[in-house]
Amino acid sequence: MKKQKGKKEKIKSHKEATLLTSGGQLVNVDGNNMSIYTEGTGDKTIVFMAGAGTPLPILDFKSLYSLLKDEYRIVVVEKFGYGFSDDSDRSREIDTLLEDTRQALAKAGIQEPYILCPHSMSGLEALYWAQKYPYEVSAIIGLDMAVPEYYAKMNISTVSFKLKLNKVLGEIGIVRLLSNQHINTLYAGSTLNEEDKKVIKALYSQRCVSKALINEGEKCSDNAKTVSMTGIPDVPMLLFISNGAGTGFDKEEWRSMAIDYISQTDNGQYIQLDCSHYVHNYAYEKIADKIRIFLSEE
Repeated sequence: MKKQKGKKEKIKSHKEATLLTSGGQLVNVDGNNMSIYTEGTGDKTIVFMAGAGTPLPILDFKSLYSLLKDEYRIVVVEKFGYGFSDDSDRSREIDTLLEDTRQALAKAGIQEPYILCPHSMSGLEALYWAQKYPYEVSAIIGLDMAVPEYYAKMNISTVSFKLKLNKVLGEIGIVRLLSNQHINTLYAGSTLNEEDKKVIKALYSQRCVSKALINEGEKCSDNAKTVSMTGIPDVPMLLFISNGAGTGFDKEEWRSMAIDYISQTDNGQYIQLDCSHYVHNYAYEKIADKIRIFLSEE
């Protein structure tokens, strides 16, 4: 027990150091703390939104936002159950997800309009945001973001089972034994240093699967249907599309879903990348350059 307590205290010290020295803060959203990270003072605000199960979004996007922070205001939102935010058993329906994020940004004093930069499943929230509050969203830059069709083809019951299994494995300590290899592989192409990876491993070992993530996974199909029914938002969009590795789909099918979606817009474009799903940890220099060009045209 003493060893476990020591580990928790070590994680807490990392948490405090990251939040207090590098632009992070905790804001209260309906009785729970949500973590918001900000850096830079540019006129345009880019809001990074993490993909499902990302251990520590603040550091996950670091390789990319470090290249943009001198020109734009950078914001990273950590949803409940992610990073330094509290876990929560509240509904993860798309409306609740969105209102949590909007309330957190408002309490952190970060005003719209926002350039949303979602990875993977957060694409659903970004699209819904632009549909429901178009005056708050000036553009969407998708980092291999999922579109609604993805979830129409996904076996949700299998996903739910895997999440619950991983939670059990985490509780009995098996995930802790595997976290070192998993995190090293996930961030092999990034610019994260060993201290960054150490913080991520500590958090991942403690909470590899949260209650919020399980609930979010179980709701993703319904959320995708809601987003699909409300149509395609009329905002400028730039999608970076991976080679499909890590998505559960082959290269052709993964790319075709995103390309079919963006082809229905009047103000959308896409760029195909020859790297796996966490594109911002591999092609960050190219992505940063393309983002600058895209935003200079808006």
